Amino acid sequence: MKIVLAEKVSPATLAIFQQEPGWQVVTADQIKNGLAAELADADALVVRSAVQADAKLLESAPKLRVIGRAGVGVDNIDTDAATRRGIVVMNTPGANAIAVAELTLGLMVSLARAIPRANSTMHQGKWEKKTLQGRELRGKTFGIVGLGRIGLEVARRARAFGMELIGYDPFIAPVIARENDVTLVPIDEIFRRSDYLTLHVGLTAQTEGMINATSLAIMKKGVRIINCARGELIVEQALADALKSGHVGGAALDVFHSEPLKDSAFFGLDNVILSPHIAGSTDEAQEAIGIQLARQVSDYLKLGVVQNAVNLPSLTHEEYTEVAPYIEMAERLGHFLSHATPGNLENIQISYTGRLATGKTDLVRNAALAGIFSGSEGNGESKGTANRINAAAIAEERGIRVQEDKKEFTTGGAGSVLKLTLHSSAGDASASATVLHGNSPRLLSYDGIDIEAPLTGTLVAIRNHDVPGVIGRIGTILGEHSVNIANFALGRSTRSQRVPQGQALAVVQIDVPNATTANAAVEALRKVEAIASVRLIELGKL
Repeated sequence: MKIVLAEKVSPATLAIFQQEPGWQVVTADQIKNGLAAELADADALVVRSAVQADAKLLESAPKLRVIGRAGVGVDNIDTDAATRRGIVVMNTPGANAIAVAELTLGLMVSLARAIPRANSTMHQGKWEKKTLQGRELRGKTFGIVGLGRIGLEVARRARAFGMELIGYDPFIAPVIARENDVTLVPIDEIFRRSDYLTLHVGLTAQTEGMINATSLAIMKKGVRIINCARGELIVEQALADALKSGHVGGAALDVFHSEPLKDSAFFGLDNVILSPHIAGSTDEAQEAIGIQLARQVSDYLKLGVVQNAVNLPSLTHEEYTEVAPYIEMAERLGHFLSHATPGNLENIQISYTGRLATGKTDLVRNAALAGIFSGSEGNGESKGTANRINAAAIAEERGIRVQEDKKEFTTGGAGSVLKLTLHSSAGDASASATVLHGNSPRLLSYDGIDIEAPLTGTLVAIRNHDVPGVIGRIGTILGEHSVNIANFALGRSTRSQRVPQGQALAVVQIDVPNATTANAAVEALRKVEAIASVRLIELGKL
């Protein structure tokens, strides 16, 4: 396993990677021939904000599985290109929450007491005590837009000032807001009532430019605005105009549309405090970010645990532990079914039944799609290009509709069942599976015929007419080719099943001496008159 640390990290971060046996860790100062050359055989890339992980760079990294961003913003990473290449992109939200919250409160106090101007005039030999009269925070209304980890840390500290806290966040549970003495109100009320306003939201189509001429117009005269989140949340010229007119009493800005800030309408305004994107830049925060990211990347490479991914659903370690056997089973089931329909895939139906239906199923879906696409031959994709990260994007690119449905209760003995149905131009195929004792993935049905067979190793799936002698013939032919039978599972159509009478199914798990022998045995089986179809399926390496 090769890890490339393209930017400087703390010693504690480096140590987490270096303690893994057999891992090659390349630090920034060891990159001599360019980052692209170093990534040719790399499994993981760790960056901060300086390195641009664009599509061109990713083309030079055919083995890359994960990009870790030490921080929150991923503007320097082409996440679409990474997704297409099956690369997980992770960031570290929350690791710098304390640092950002502390700077936010510091900037609010600085605005209230004009501390930067007081410092500047003192260094000029001036004593401007009369012009520097400030305001108390006690009793003022503090509007917090975004009550995630950072917003809540701000709220907890602002309570000590005796401020009235109001907040806007459509995703927070009201009980969490109440526990932190924050009254939830609509966003327009935040704008109208706040004496001090702070932003702690991500950049989305809904939040971009939320502080604009219209929203500024309904704010209190003299409002103070603090932004340590994203520069694009504010229309900078509109804020500058409001500051010049005095409608906005002050602003403290740590983030900007374009960074580094070289030319700005804020320059020269004495009611504006500017800082160079330092909210998360403390010794403690940078250490915490690096350690968190190192653990996330390591957990993904070793265990497949996805945490804080921006292009893939994330799970806690506990959630992943519970669903991991079904993720593996889903990929195996998809691969098993992938050769069943020779035509071009048009529609994939995924059904979750039992406890599986009550949890997060996105990764199960992606694994099933990865299995289907990695085993398919055609549809414009070469074999093996799909994985659990890019499978959903591949389905969209190919125009394949993916439908999902969930039922919480099962009718059989299995606790959770996954069923896949493939609709293609040449017909349909379906199969279902579950996970039994010891996290063993087991096939439960194939094209309407009930069966119980392992979804591991090398399998021979045989459809035949339900007549005497077929089982014996299968055993004889495999024996003649020195192919040992590890497991032999049988199923047959019944009146209760929607399958024509007289059909049978065998799924034989075999020990394969070599590929030539296995293929020869399969060809011999296909010559048996009572056998309708034979498929050789390799699941051992999934």
